[in-house]
Parts: sequence; C-alpha cells; structure tokens
Amino acid sequence: MKNEPKKSEKYFSDPSMWGFIHRSFTKSMGYTDEDIKKPVIGICNTFSELNKCHSHFNELVEYVKQGVWQAGGTPMEFPTISIGEPYVKPTTMLLRNLMAMDTEEMVKAHPIDGVVLVGGCDKTIPAQLMAAASANTPAIVLSGGPMLNGRLNGESLGACTDCYRFTLEHSAGTLNDEQLAEVENAICRSDGHCMVMGTASTMASIAEALGMALPGCAAIPAVDSRRRHISQMTGKQIVHLVKDNLKPRDIMTEKAIENAITVTMASGGSTNSIIHIVAIAQRLGMKLPLEKFDEISKRTPFLLNLRPSGKYQMEEYFEAGGVPALMKELESLLNTECITVTGKTVKENMIGVKTLDREVIFPLDDPIENDGGIVVLKGNISPNGALIKKTAVSKKFLKHIGKAVVFESLQDMEERINDPDLDVDENSVLVLKNVGPKGAPGMPEVGQIPIPKKLLKRGVRDMVRISDGRISGTSYGTLVVHVAPEAAVGGPFALIKNGDEIEIDLNNRILQLHVDSDELKSRSSKWKKRGTYYDRGYGLLFEERVLQADLGCDFDFLLPKELRPLND
Repeated sequence: MKNEPKKSEKYFSDPSMWGFIHRSFTKSMGYTDEDIKKPVIGICNTFSELNKCHSHFNELVEYVKQGVWQAGGTPMEFPTISIGEPYVKPTTMLLRNLMAMDTEEMVKAHPIDGVVLVGGCDKTIPAQLMAAASANTPAIVLSGGPMLNGRLNGESLGACTDCYRFTLEHSAGTLNDEQLAEVENAICRSDGHCMVMGTASTMASIAEALGMALPGCAAIPAVDSRRRHISQMTGKQIVHLVKDNLKPRDIMTEKAIENAITVTMASGGSTNSIIHIVAIAQRLGMKLPLEKFDEISKRTPFLLNLRPSGKYQMEEYFEAGGVPALMKELESLLNTECITVTGKTVKENMIGVKTLDREVIFPLDDPIENDGGIVVLKGNISPNGALIKKTAVSKKFLKHIGKAVVFESLQDMEERINDPDLDVDENSVLVLKNVGPKGAPGMPEVGQIPIPKKLLKRGVRDMVRISDGRISGTSYGTLVVHVAPEAAVGGPFALIKNGDEIEIDLNNRILQLHVDSDELKSRSSKWKKRGTYYDRGYGLLFEERVLQADLGCDFDFLLPKELRPLND
C-alpha cells in the first residue's frame, strides 16, 4: 500500500491536457515544479471573524505550513464553513452535518494527499472527524486550544459555566447590571475556546484519545507559545502519515473509540460528546449503542477535577500533564496497542508520562468518584435512552420523584417560566418538549431550563429538568437531556402532562413516568404530528433526514449503506 501513487501525482503527472491545466494553474500561484512533486498537504482553515474560538487560526496555520515545508511536503490552505457557538442561531447542531459534508467533499475533490483539520469550537472537531472517517485520506487534527482562565477580584472564571452562574444571580437580583458588565469584560481574556471541560475541550480531548491528534495537543492554552510549537509539529507529522499511508480508519478503530469513551467518562466530559462519538463511529461502519457508554462509564472512575464538575480549568489541566497524564492514570483500562498519528501505539506514546498535580488529576486507585461522569437513563419516558452528567448533579437529586411542570415548546417555556402563578415548587420536575433534532429543529442547547424567578428569590439553585434537547458542556445541575425518541416524532416523552409523577434514579439508571400503560396508549392515540419548521433548503433537508439523538443526529444518507435505516 505504501507504493501506491499519491493523489497529487495523478493530477500533476498526467500527460494529458488536464495535467497541463493542473500544473499551469498551480504554478501561476507561485508553486514550482519541485513543489508539486512533493506530497500536497491540505490545511483546512476554519478561521472566521464570526467564530471567536477560531480568531487566531490564521497564525496557527502559518506554523502548520512551516512544519509541512520542513518535512518535505507542499502546504495548500483551504476554507470550509466555520460554526461558532455564540452566534449561530437557532443552533450550531443544525450545521454540524453541513460542515462535515463540506469538509469531506473538499478533501475528496482536490489533489491533496493528506489534510490537517484545524478546529476548536464545539461542533467543528466532530464535523471534521466525521469527514475524516468518510473520506479516509491521511488526516490529523489540530485543536485551537482553550482560553486562559478568566480573572476577576482574585477569582478564576470559566466560560461558559460562569456565564450561567452570573446571569442566574443577575436574574435573582443579587447582581446588578454594572457588576454583570464587569464579569463580561473579565471572563474571556484571550483567544481560544471555552476553558472548562465543556464540549470544545471534551472533543479536543477525544481527538487526542482517538489517536487523531498529537499527544498533549488538547490542553495547551491557545495563546501559549507551545500551541505554535505543536502546530508546527502537526504540519511535520501529516507528511509522515502520507508517506506511511496511515489513514483515519487505521487509527479510529473500535478499540480507539472505546479509549475515547473511557477518557470522556474519566474527564466528566460533555453530554454532547456522546452524540458526536456515535456519529463518528457510524461513519466508520460501527454500531455504537448507548449501552456501550453506560458499560464503560460504570467501570471508569471519575478522575479529573475540572469545572463544571470540579474546581479547576484547562489551564491547570495543561500544567498537570493534560490528556497524556490522564491516559497514563487510565492505562489499565485502555486499549494500549491502538496505533495513533504519531505512528506509535498508545502505550508507546505514554512512556515517561507523569501526572504533575494530584489536585487536578486524581489517581485511579483514589478517584473523585468510582464511576464515570455521564449516565444513560432508560424507562418509559426514554426507551432509547437519555443522558445526564452525574458529576454535575446536586446530590439530593440522585434519586427523586416529583410532579411534572410541562412546557410544550421553547416559546411556551419562555412565556410561562417566570409567571408568578406557575404551579411549581423546588420538588417539581420541569419538562421541556419539542426541542429535539426534528422538533426545534436542530436540537439546541436549551436543556438548562431556567429556574423560575419566584423560586430563585427563595434561594433555589437546582431542580430536576428534562428535555429532548441538549445542554452546553459547560452547564451544571440536574439536567436530563437527549431523550429519545423525541416528542416531535411521537415518542412517549410527548405524552407527559402537568402533574404526572416522574421518577429519576441515577444509581439504577431509571427515568420513569408513573402513569399506567393504558393511559399512555390513550394519550398516544390522540397525539398529532406537527408540521415542518422549514419549507425549503438545508433546513428542510435536516428535518427530513436527521436521525435521533441515540443515533448521532447524522443524516441517514451519510451513513454507510449497511447502517442506513431500512426505509432509506
């Protein structure tokens, strides 16, 4: 396989008119005959001024190019869409699949022999890994790195965990407008993505745990000089991957996927990562049921003392040794013979790695908690599963029964949540329907249902909240999300009524509606499907072809044929 002609050779060595055109047009940009005889490396630059997390990417790409040239390759930068969490409405999840398609088609359509995937914000690395799995061209991930810790009055702040905390206190009346503005100016003080173990940090860690990024890449702060160093190293390494013909499907094996799940559970990682890992696995032709996540969660201790589930942030994680140190602690639970983009195995990559701060990374035999951060709940509300980040749950709600307060849509919730006459108390279970993949559409991060103001003023700061939507990885509280099937397709979640009793039991993995089956059948017979939100374009395509949360929210037609639904 190593001796097969490179893709760029087929373009630039072609003796026909098309070879003439390929060479002529390329040399007009300043490349020489010598350059186009080298491995051509595409650099997928997702820089955008509409994506704060990627605002520094142009500089990183220049260091990648240096590495490519040094290793004997020819770099060629190209763009794809770039989706940033703060700005995109209704949700970036609506566009993840579009970015995956864009990236895959750009890689497949051009004369590039290998690709550096430069991403960072929540949906970008998942989209790029999905594309890498489908295109199967030699690829390596370079994440952009987290922001430095926010600082105010001697306190470390973290986006967006503290975004929720401070706006909650502002809503409760304990913080005035001037104080809130002071926090706004202090919380994001450098380039980079969110600096807590939110979705961006989780997915950067997953890329590393999968073996698709260089060891240590995930935690280096965006503005640290070592981020430039690893960018250059990444550029060098992709040339070696091309020469060795080491491809994503050689690296992202079933065992590597298990490693990524293990690291996620030990990290207290984002619930969003479950959807993304499922989508990546399916692109590789693997079925990945939620039971596999729960199985790994039960055997994986929670070791990483990072917010929103702990005390510290990514800056301290980097100083403690980052993902390599965490993986070293987990070595006995990992598949250490998996090959990685270094050309070495996981075991070889961990030689000499040490944990440098035991307050941040706990040892395997003395964990923060004995099992992993994410729990899969099942019951008559969620026959196909729902998720909760156990490490961010108030202890009193690990087992709870309460009466439902139901909101039929996001608009319904926004109109009524702060109504003084809302029949709700601190033991109620807030239920938000129709915010799933098809229902919203796009499954927005609205599962952190606000605490009603009248309860905030009484000091209530957490309640059991259930939705078929998502939450930010930076969220905290007793938040059950990703209920499948969702309400919009007639799942049993659609049948909950005000006053119904709902039981949650994390230790026994139960999410149960205390309503008898005959009553549920009666309600189901009266349920009516809503019309589509979009009447044209990509939005309509999304609504018609997106899969449920437990199937990764990918488009059915993007899966390998053997995994597509029977009605495709």
